[in-house]
Amino acid sequence: MWKITSADVFSVMHETPLSNEARLYQKIDGGDVVCGLCPHRCTIHDGKHGVCGVRVNEGGTLYAATYGLVSAEAVDPVEKKPLFHFLPGTDSYSLGSIGCNFHCRHCQNWHISRATLGSSILREIPPAIGVARAVSAGCASISWTYNEPTIWHEYCLDMATAARKEGLGTVYVTNGYITEDALRELAPVLNAFRVDLKAFSEEFYREVCGANLAPVLDATVCAKELGMHIETVTLVIPGLNDSQEEMEVLIRWVLEHLGPDTPMHFTRFHPDYKMLDHEPTPVRTLEKIYDMAKSLGIRYPYLGNIFSHPCESTYCPACGALLIERTGFTSIFRSLDGHQCAECGEQIAYVSEIR
Repeated sequence: MWKITSADVFSVMHETPLSNEARLYQKIDGGDVVCGLCPHRCTIHDGKHGVCGVRVNEGGTLYAATYGLVSAEAVDPVEKKPLFHFLPGTDSYSLGSIGCNFHCRHCQNWHISRATLGSSILREIPPAIGVARAVSAGCASISWTYNEPTIWHEYCLDMATAARKEGLGTVYVTNGYITEDALRELAPVLNAFRVDLKAFSEEFYREVCGANLAPVLDATVCAKELGMHIETVTLVIPGLNDSQEEMEVLIRWVLEHLGPDTPMHFTRFHPDYKMLDHEPTPVRTLEKIYDMAKSLGIRYPYLGNIFSHPCESTYCPACGALLIERTGFTSIFRSLDGHQCAECGEQIAYVSEIR
């Protein structure tokens, strides 16, 4: 069980009675429950919550306390997720709530990931209303993002089910800390699994994130096997996960377990939250990782958080032709003819429509 301290600002407050019973939990002796949603598998005592701060035991019943409660809502380019090979050039209706099952020291959304249930930033958006807003905004997909969607499981599942009926794509922007049971529930209605591979060491995950690496790798492989589109993101932090040796092991793991067509994003770190003492990632460090990924066989590596860098764009892995040019979150299709390079005919792997 995670030890919560006052510094974590997770004091669960309820203005109205809880009403949305959680899925994937077990009742045990003495009124305790065991949550089966993420690999923490928290044992939660009556009146308490798990690591995430938003799954609450009241009287021996586990409740999804943030069901329908939204902290952030926007229409974003899907490239902002970032997803470059899933419905490129389209918009995604994007939603987030509060809480997280990680406690990352460098969290860039800590204002919501560490917020409490009593926060005034929360407002209610029922699943059907969210889907209707996505459709009216002309979005091609819905993304659950900004904070960790795994802990919003019941809400995401209900909205995803409604979204798929409207022909919308569905996206998790996730840390990957989710159990196989939860993934299998989502699989029929979840199209894309945009996962953070924050490092490739258990030490980093323990000390920086308060979690473990192995379950993230297992979940990512499971999502791939369940037919989800996978893209990985690694925020490269100087002195913590930026060694060429660690990045090579990470890249080789992706090649072996996810395949060479898997888009890998390597993004620039900027100081935030509890990691203000680290410098931004040197661009040259990222470029070396990009070059290494290409040389090892990743067909679609990318760099991120560097405005207007040529490595944001998609190139033909066979002839090098510019296929999709990106500046910020703007995408311009250049030498792409359907799923083929217009210059050499090479097959290009990306999701262009939802079936």
